[in-house]
Amino acid sequence: MNQTIVASMPLIGGQVAAFIIGCVFGSFYNVVIHRLPSGQSIVYPGSMCPCCGSAIASYDNIPLLSYLLLGGKCRACKTRISFRYPLVEALGGLLALFLFRRYGLHPQLPIEFVFCSLLLIITMIDFDTMEIPDVLSLSGIALGFGLSFLTPRMTWLQSLAGIALGGGTFYLIALLYSLLRHKEGLGGGDVKLLAMIGAFLGWKGVLFTIFSSSVCGILIAIPLMWRAGKDLGSHLPFGPFLALGAVAYIFWGELFYHWYFSTLLGA
Repeated sequence: MNQTIVASMPLIGGQVAAFIIGCVFGSFYNVVIHRLPSGQSIVYPGSMCPCCGSAIASYDNIPLLSYLLLGGKCRACKTRISFRYPLVEALGGLLALFLFRRYGLHPQLPIEFVFCSLLLIITMIDFDTMEIPDVLSLSGIALGFGLSFLTPRMTWLQSLAGIALGGGTFYLIALLYSLLRHKEGLGGGDVKLLAMIGAFLGWKGVLFTIFSSSVCGILIAIPLMWRAGKDLGSHLPFGPFLALGAVAYIFWGELFYHWYFSTLLGA
């Protein structure tokens, strides 16, 4: 057997395992997304159909595969299952896969996966409810700061600076918008979310996230509002854009800063 193929087999196996584990976590994230906003327990009862309340058997709860085998319908009531369920499972798997490809079995892997998982859950809840639960953002701030003592990526001072810059910047923007327009622009949830992003990524991550999320917001939100016939004052969830910007920083942020300082500034 070709030596290159033999050498690559452990890496391929690790990637497959990372994807499967990520999908399993994604299945649990669906429970959190569905139950947390309504104050339900995320532990008990077990998985059940949101339409008929029938308990979902273990063989019908295999990430991605069960959705395909059931034809996207509940086995009991035949109600169509939202495509979001396999989507979240797949996103959990892809996040785990890409992070594994980036870090391997480095301790940074679980830290980044926890962070990205929080962003995924927050994004879906924000889409559904236009709110970001404090239990996620505030816990994320504390967790990100605590983990800064364990990661070589940044120091606790950089994490603290990220929290201050992230929360402080958006708080001032929200305050100015409220004073000028006499209505709420950015919600308190967005302020806490950016503080959480700062806790995990530091001040450089905050700046990149603000820039990239604003660009995405302009390119995506404005055409959507125009198509729906809404004005620019219409309220749209900004949390998903912040989450997207934060994930982008993990994979491309350092490259962006290197390109910016070396190419544009000639430093």
